[in-house]
Amino acid sequence: MRYSLVVLCLISFSAYSQKKNVPAPIVKKPLTHSVYDSWKEIPYKALTPDGAVAVMTINPQDGDGKAVFYHLKTNAQDSVKRAAEIGITFDSKQVVFKIKPQQKVVKELRRQKKKKEDLPKDSLGIYSIAARKSEKIAEVKSFKIPEKTGGWLAYQLEAKKEVKPKADDKSKTDIKPEEKKSETKLKKKKANTDDNGYTLVLRSLADGKEKTFGYVKDYSFAKFGQGLLFSSTGNDSTMKAGVYWYDLTNGSLAALHQGKSKFKYKGLSISEDGKQAAFLVDTDTTKALVRHFQLHAWKQGEPSAKLIDAENSLALPTNWLVSENYTPLFSKDGGKLFFGSSPIPAVADTTLLPEEMAVVEVWGGNDDYIYPQQNKQLDTEKKRSYLVAYDLPTNTIRQVGNKDVPTITIGNEGNSKILLGESDVKHRKMITWDTQNFSDVYVFDLSTNTRKLVQEKVKGNANLSPLAEYVYWYSLPDTTWFTYHIATEKTSRVSKGIRAGDEEDDHPDFPNSYGLAGWTKDDARLLIYDRYDIWSLNPKGDEAPVNLTKIGRTEKIRFRYVRLDNEERFINPDKELLLSAFNETTKAAGYYKLNLKTNQLTKLMMSDHRYSFTSKAKNANQLLFTRESFREYPDFWTTDFSFATPKKISDANPQMKNYFWGSVEKISWTSLDNIPLEGLLYKPEGFDPKKKYPMMVYFYEKYAEDIHQHYAPAPIRSFINFSLYASNGYLVFVPDIVYKIGYPGESAHNCVLPGVTSLISKGFVDEKHIGVQGHSWGGYQAAYLITRTNLFAAAEAGAPVVNMISAYGGVRWESGLSRMFQYEKSQTRLGASLWEKPLLYLENSPILFADKIQTPLMMMHNDADGAVPWYQGIEYYMAMRRLNKPVWMLNYNGQGHGLTQRQDRTDFAIRMMQFFDHYLKGASMPTWMKSGISAVEKGTTKGY
Repeated sequence: MRYSLVVLCLISFSAYSQKKNVPAPIVKKPLTHSVYDSWKEIPYKALTPDGAVAVMTINPQDGDGKAVFYHLKTNAQDSVKRAAEIGITFDSKQVVFKIKPQQKVVKELRRQKKKKEDLPKDSLGIYSIAARKSEKIAEVKSFKIPEKTGGWLAYQLEAKKEVKPKADDKSKTDIKPEEKKSETKLKKKKANTDDNGYTLVLRSLADGKEKTFGYVKDYSFAKFGQGLLFSSTGNDSTMKAGVYWYDLTNGSLAALHQGKSKFKYKGLSISEDGKQAAFLVDTDTTKALVRHFQLHAWKQGEPSAKLIDAENSLALPTNWLVSENYTPLFSKDGGKLFFGSSPIPAVADTTLLPEEMAVVEVWGGNDDYIYPQQNKQLDTEKKRSYLVAYDLPTNTIRQVGNKDVPTITIGNEGNSKILLGESDVKHRKMITWDTQNFSDVYVFDLSTNTRKLVQEKVKGNANLSPLAEYVYWYSLPDTTWFTYHIATEKTSRVSKGIRAGDEEDDHPDFPNSYGLAGWTKDDARLLIYDRYDIWSLNPKGDEAPVNLTKIGRTEKIRFRYVRLDNEERFINPDKELLLSAFNETTKAAGYYKLNLKTNQLTKLMMSDHRYSFTSKAKNANQLLFTRESFREYPDFWTTDFSFATPKKISDANPQMKNYFWGSVEKISWTSLDNIPLEGLLYKPEGFDPKKKYPMMVYFYEKYAEDIHQHYAPAPIRSFINFSLYASNGYLVFVPDIVYKIGYPGESAHNCVLPGVTSLISKGFVDEKHIGVQGHSWGGYQAAYLITRTNLFAAAEAGAPVVNMISAYGGVRWESGLSRMFQYEKSQTRLGASLWEKPLLYLENSPILFADKIQTPLMMMHNDADGAVPWYQGIEYYMAMRRLNKPVWMLNYNGQGHGLTQRQDRTDFAIRMMQFFDHYLKGASMPTWMKSGISAVEKGTTKGY
């Protein structure tokens, strides 16, 4: 009996011990708006050039974040709080970054109305990868490191605060007035300001030794670290105002140009070999309205820079000058220097009083651009520069660009004698109704100073091949790629037999191309895409195209080249190419590799995820990428090119496990026009098909391919957060829509409605509590649908077009473009002008059928909307109000087409969910819906 008792006690104790070690189950909760600020993002991510360390910033959406240094071999991690603006040295020895002040501290000081100069400043951080230690330098304004070498760092210090003597300091009260005046005069020191410049510190990262230069305005390292070029306003003692070159190989300082402190220096430029420099200088110290900048160039071995007197040469047109708005650029081989010129600008007569000059806009019917577009482009046009080429060995200046052919592209990184010119000058008026306007394409030959027309009225963007042997373009009307061989002046159609234009495009316009992968070495082949595959084209047009990936169309896999080197000019045919892959049927994604020599295609990895942000270490076989799904945050992974053992190296949001999330699945149905369609259905966690759920319907055009996109909880710009709504017990249905030209509203109706009813038939949708939401184009469709059906219990239409006649004649104020193109050629898909088919404009205008609406409507349309005129929302609001129908409209003052201010985004997210919770879940009506918020209360009362 005693033995049994002991055994029983031991068993009980063992069971208790095991139970004690089992972690308590996680009690999940729904997502709320309160989680937004702490949810983290990874805005910066990179590998060191040697591939040994991954550098990431992990920041909350609102608050102080950190930089993480992940050592891949040892899995060791270090971090620095509030790090930003990160630079990694080319030798992989240091990571340099800004350290921002604490956000809470800055906010509190701002509440105290502290001046900007009294707020905490940024610091500079230097992380040693080998030592795994960080150094901090206080109050740093900016920093730079060389692009292609390590060992050096330059940084500018903030201006030091002037320490004022204390009021009770009487140590100098006995000084006589005349002595005090003399002492003040002697002690007055030049201040560090934006006009005067700031202290520049040059540091050797190898030994920490530093050299200081005063009152530096601008500075730049040579690409390979040969030297440091900077301009200074001078310290009036040891250094005069001017431009200086500090040679990092021998530690010598050379004055390339010296002058007065009020001289203005701009456009510092260094040749790739570090043996030449150029800059602009304005030596006029008066307040003249026309500024005559001079171009100076320096070559190693010369005592100072030489003036290139372009303005007074015969090369520039009469009354033209050197443009201060174009930074001089050396060709890669250093043989040419490109700079800008421009006509002497028109200036106002400063002797006139305001009442003596009328300020009027003259809108001419034959103007190149309508006046709103001219206003939007005004600053650009005032600063427009026209390319000039200066041949250094022959001292020859060629004006290349001009008002007739303003857009010039240099060839072969400037080494070629060939340049490309494009001009839409003759065709600009058509942009009012057709944004795919024509361009005329030219080739310039610097050696002969000639210009030749290649092709008139090209609809598409022309480019030069890397070695400038060919001009190439995709012709929209022909859905074909063309090349022009410059040496033989032969134009060839090179993509015969390839469906190079978007097969699924349903706009009343020519389809865009699928794009191109690039050129192979020596301009030998051009690699382009069709819907699925990668094709190799002979640019001479005398060979049939070759399908490199072969299986794409048969297996419905979309292959695209992953460019891992940002500096790559050619695709190396001797290397294996990394390809992204997406299966249109299964929606799986991943990577393949392609051997261009053998044309062997090898699958590396495919899974039910989305992969993106793929990058490579500059000098190592190490990759970085993100993997995501609806339930998986896009954390970072690393692997070699085999993808055999990818390793996850970040966990930005471990708190996800504490919240209900949900799932997503692809569904299919047939439209009322008998078109097979796909869509996405997001379900709450723990979904029970025997229960009925309220459902939100959101749409724009097509979303099915985004099935693996992750939606982190965040304040919304314009549409519902799928994760938030699923977490709170909603179904979210996102149907694809295909369009019939001339009938966009009916197309939405015929696609969306049968999708909704097919889900209702499954038994788990609460058919009396379905909401619909859309913004912009989706807002129009939502506004239209509620005039055709009473299926929806509530609707939110953001920035909707409701009156196509008034909208057609309006302006997209953000760009200054006429809205006509949108209806005739683009998204609205009417396919005709108002005068050609007026009935289409009437039939597709929801406002004409507002009397049929039985659905409570909420809108968000802001008074600074630059895409859809604000008056469209007002018209619908007024119609609903006049018809005594339930309507609310939110106008976030000063906000545009979508919300950009975080506080406004959060507010909108809260109000929209309250709106739908009331109508779809029976939640009580919030005060702002019940009683409104008056103009007197605006900004002080939320009414939640």
